[in-house]
Amino acid sequence: MLIRDTITEDLPSILAIHNDAIATTTAIWDETEVGLDERITWFDGRLRAGFPVLTAVVDGSIAGYASYGQWRPKSGYRLTVEHSVYVDKAFHRRGIASALLAELIARARTAGIHAMIAGIESGNTTSVALHDKFGFVTVGQLPEVGVKFDRWLDLTLMQLSL
Repeated sequence: MLIRDTITEDLPSILAIHNDAIATTTAIWDETEVGLDERITWFDGRLRAGFPVLTAVVDGSIAGYASYGQWRPKSGYRLTVEHSVYVDKAFHRRGIASALLAELIARARTAGIHAMIAGIESGNTTSVALHDKFGFVTVGQLPEVGVKFDRWLDLTLMQLSL
């Protein structure tokens, strides 16, 4: 497995992973799949802001991606980021999410980030366990703040102070 900075050529594979998460999971609370132009805009915005976008490659295939971005738009939050980690279903349970998250944490420390926030759908026990493993602590639970697949979703907020 190789964790590296994302390149533009990775974006179609990242788009497929992203849209699958929209269509089949509650990891992303959007309900409409997006096009490549949206992912290009997202990618360019992250790079312009100085935020990392990472790609996991396994045997020449894009297996997952991760990034972090601004937590909230006020300047006082500038040292806090919210991150995302997504792995293609074909590559689950191979340590890819752990490798991506470990590299994101390392990049955040190098960048002088003070806190990382994870917003996780409360029923996603796999993601909660992943974050527990890296020392994130649950700092809040927001019941019924989202809706998808005709059901209410709860949000668990986890934080890692760097």
